Amino acid sequence: MERKPHHVHWADITADRIIKQRGDKDEYVLASGITPSGVVHFGNFREVITTELVARALKDRGKKVRFIFSWDDYDTFRKVPMNLPKRDQLEEYLFQPIVDTPDPYGEHESYAAHHEKSFEAQLLKVGVDLEPIYQARKYRGGEYKDQIRLALQKRVEIRDILNEHRKTPYGDEYYPISVYCEKHKTDQTTVTGYDGKDTISYRHNETGYEGEINLNDTSLVKLPWRVDWPMRWAYEKVDFEPGGKDHSSQGGSYTTAKEIVKVFDWQAPIYLQYDFVSIKGLGGKMSSSKGNLITVNDILKVYEPEMIRWIFASYKSNVDFAISFDLDVLKVYEDFDRQERLAYGLEKGNEKKVNMAKRVLELSQLREQPQKCPIQPSFRHLCNILQINDFDISAAKKAYSSEITDQRDERRFQERSERAIYWIENYAPDEFKFRINKEKSSLQVSSEVRSYLDELTSFLEKEFDNIESDKELHEKMYEIMHAHELKPGDIFEPIYQLLITREKGPKLAGFIRTIGKDRVIKLLS
Repeated sequence: MERKPHHVHWADITADRIIKQRGDKDEYVLASGITPSGVVHFGNFREVITTELVARALKDRGKKVRFIFSWDDYDTFRKVPMNLPKRDQLEEYLFQPIVDTPDPYGEHESYAAHHEKSFEAQLLKVGVDLEPIYQARKYRGGEYKDQIRLALQKRVEIRDILNEHRKTPYGDEYYPISVYCEKHKTDQTTVTGYDGKDTISYRHNETGYEGEINLNDTSLVKLPWRVDWPMRWAYEKVDFEPGGKDHSSQGGSYTTAKEIVKVFDWQAPIYLQYDFVSIKGLGGKMSSSKGNLITVNDILKVYEPEMIRWIFASYKSNVDFAISFDLDVLKVYEDFDRQERLAYGLEKGNEKKVNMAKRVLELSQLREQPQKCPIQPSFRHLCNILQINDFDISAAKKAYSSEITDQRDERRFQERSERAIYWIENYAPDEFKFRINKEKSSLQVSSEVRSYLDELTSFLEKEFDNIESDKELHEKMYEIMHAHELKPGDIFEPIYQLLITREKGPKLAGFIRTIGKDRVIKLLS
């Protein structure tokens, strides 16, 4: 496939902006991050894929990229999400670090690690390779001590920045840190003093316990989100990081972060706002605490990995959209296949559309892009073929044997078949589902219809192997129908009843040809 210059996609435009505004560097640092407070859902994936697409665009320009992903696992465990086992046990760890909360599934060393490892494994399935950074290790390893000290020394400056956007301003009592109590383990504390160097005093709010800690030998001090975020920009020398609509609003965390970062002698990275993603039919914004979650793994059960990337690459980052699990799945597959044909020159389109299709398809690949367009079994037709073959993928594959020519075709057919079966079993409307009858139906039909069926069966017995197209069979069925002075309504429903015990089904001529001569004749005769 001919490669065009990469200047047409929003990821390319952003990459060019990064190079222009940050200058020509040996390496560009791109960042993303999530708090593992619960299952990392599909809505969170938009931040990661937005960053990854921009990283690819930079690499396409010959640039070296470091894509870091910060797990904010030293944050506080504030709420036990719904749908988790051992809820009573988890509640004992509320307001302690997420990293110290046990894994209720008993699979990993902590609650945080359980969600981190799960999401990292899902990202690899959709071609996202990144460098994870675990913030608890950074804080407990003392890597941020100088930054914490600097924040404390500049607390008035930080406070004044925050107060510009607060209805209730902070007073002299403000300190830009939170402290985990050394006795009670939680961050339900109030900082009561700082000596200007290393010593911090605090009070545990619930018990009144008063403690004093030294920055040089403690790891119980953490910067709150609005200060921690810009501190990490400076510490990691971040050049680009996107942010959600909630962080991007006036007075939101990005508004204050781009000023606070100057305290740490750095500048705000190039920023790109992304909008939310919803699931059609789910309702509302996905939330870990509510438990109404769809994960990348859930989406992978319905859409091929390249298609998931393609969906995100197809929308501008600041446009919200929904992922469909209903009948619209058929349209999504059709749209993907059409864009793939455009990109490979198998379908005509104007130059702008073709160039965009090529670029989006490049960004959608997990690995090296194939030289030829992979097999495109229509999702709708494949659903029919699989149901006719009782979900036996190997048997269904025979209908496509002449089109499967290499390993990429093999993978496409296998992945699409698995997803079609899952979609039929879990999301397809009832009228879309069918099973070919094993035995003859006891359906009673009129003598006129019986006469029609006998003539159709006789024709199929003699000519089935000579029928060259669905259209040819369709016209023959109508020819026999007119000869018997019947109407479509007289014959179609009885045929469907005899074949699949339903009133309707797939287009009949093609359906009969796909089922095969022997089975059709057995059921109709």
